Amino acid sequence: MNPFLEVAVEAAREAGEILLAEFEHPAKISYKGEVDLVTEADRRSEQAIVARLRNHFPKHVIVAEESSWQATAPAPDATPMTQGAMLRYCWYVDPLDGTTNFAHGYPCFAVSIALAENIAAAGIYPGTARSPLPEDLLVGVVYNPVSGELFTGARGEGAFLNQKKIQVSSIERLATSLLCTGFPSVKRTENPNIHYYWDFTLRSHGVRRDGSAALDLAAVACGRFEGFWEFGLKPWDTAAGVLLVREAGGTATDFTGRPYRLGGPELLASNKHIHAEMQEVAADIAERAPQRLG
Repeated sequence: MNPFLEVAVEAAREAGEILLAEFEHPAKISYKGEVDLVTEADRRSEQAIVARLRNHFPKHVIVAEESSWQATAPAPDATPMTQGAMLRYCWYVDPLDGTTNFAHGYPCFAVSIALAENIAAAGIYPGTARSPLPEDLLVGVVYNPVSGELFTGARGEGAFLNQKKIQVSSIERLATSLLCTGFPSVKRTENPNIHYYWDFTLRSHGVRRDGSAALDLAAVACGRFEGFWEFGLKPWDTAAGVLLVREAGGTATDFTGRPYRLGGPELLASNKHIHAEMQEVAADIAERAPQRLG
């Protein structure tokens, strides 16, 4: 197995055990905002992942959701060589994607871990608004500890579910497709997605909203969904899932068709066959809906 992927899998499984143990007990909840949950399980899971990654790759940058592990840009007097050494590899970690589900006892959540390379070459620093292009993604893992489903992928090596190769679906029409999306926990009244949800629901077999972008993208990769879209996702939400979709034969762009950049304002991922049709629908909705978030 790819050595990076092997460590990521070990970290995801260890974190999954922590989440399962915590899932059996009432969640200890705190808030990052008015409605944005964080649990003790988030923190313990993240600590375990970061410790393992630090042990194996002490010089790698780690950008994780819940703590202060995010990297900062190099000092102004740092040399290009020093910058490159600091930023060649960056891990994106979501220790519990689907925290609200977890807190309410709904068994739809996952650990998401991904590795990106050559960030410094693009002049991009982790933890800032700009993030690497999809081509920089090296490995990705999405693990659902409740179902035991382990999605893995490595650049150029394909995507797998419990070690069996997966691929996107072959459905070619939006009208016969099943889609998925998500809604934010913050600035909900400013998010235009309800308009997209309405139209895409009417133009497809339906739209599911399960509350975990990582699992949604993994489901596109293995052919359960034909397409996914969402606004305002963070790099740790999408890095692993985007790699899985790409390695399974799908595509991930913004609504205009440009390659998706981690942390971008919008993500459209699909099996490729319905991508152009989804773009057309999104463009039509954008003309009638409030301006989408930037």
